[in-house]
Amino acid sequence: MIYTCTITPSIDYTTYLPNFEAGQLNRSNEVYFYPGGKGINVSRVLQRLGVDSTAIAFAGGFTGSYIEQFLRNEDIKTQFIPIEDITRINVKIKSAVETELNGPGPTLLDKHLNILLNKVNQMEKGDWFVLAGRLTESIPISFFQELASICEKNEIQFVLDTSGPALKALVRQKTVLIKPNLEELGELFDAEINTKQEAAQYARLLVDLGVEHVIISMGGEGALLVTKELEIMAKVPNKPVVNTVGSGDSLVSGFIASYTKDQDPLKAFRYGVASGSATAFQSDLCMKEDVDAILDLVILSPLLEEDVKK
Repeated sequence: MIYTCTITPSIDYTTYLPNFEAGQLNRSNEVYFYPGGKGINVSRVLQRLGVDSTAIAFAGGFTGSYIEQFLRNEDIKTQFIPIEDITRINVKIKSAVETELNGPGPTLLDKHLNILLNKVNQMEKGDWFVLAGRLTESIPISFFQELASICEKNEIQFVLDTSGPALKALVRQKTVLIKPNLEELGELFDAEINTKQEAAQYARLLVDLGVEHVIISMGGEGALLVTKELEIMAKVPNKPVVNTVGSGDSLVSGFIASYTKDQDPLKAFRYGVASGSATAFQSDLCMKEDVDAILDLVILSPLLEEDVKK
């Protein structure tokens, strides 16, 4: 089973309007209410790609109930951990310039964290545990290190998609996949990264620390996969970007969906990049048919070969 974990889920209220003016009454053309949180996005895309998962999240109040019911309506299993706080609402304003208003994360007590700890302890060899999204600073990093250690001890495939101090601490744990962008990769090593070669250099350092697959997302430039044996660039299709929210989560989903089936990192990388691109080309998360339609447009090439072509 694949388990996704979202520490700070949300309802994402996304509104589209031609021009947003601060301090004025603005009327939207269209609005959407989607469950938010990187782990939740991973579960939603996995389901659309035909792969079952169980979504774990800390949630409370009417907003938490809405998210859980939304996922169940999409046939996604849930193991939500009830909390006292009302789950936050994030406002996404899509106009000429994108504006976001994100609510604060919940207050989590030891009793809540212990429930998550027990859930991970009960996972079985070969299961996947995807820890994705912001890891609130109110939780000591040692707690997340304990989760990673349980995964290593019990041979659970640990996937990490976060940023900041938690990412820096957790990359030293045994991890099957991480997906930083260039800025997050630079923060890990207190370095400014400007080229693909520099990105590959620092990704190799992560592989040396024990990360099996490092995928560096590079926006319109594509993505870079680094493993012990591979340094591969992916060129993404040249199509208009509609919405970048969830594209990185879709990349993770696509990689896992393919890798759990074939254990082929190249196929998984291409499918992951196609999934991320498919989400970026529309207002909601991608569907399987969207991914299949552009899969052959994702071009993979060895990093050195790709540079020679330029």
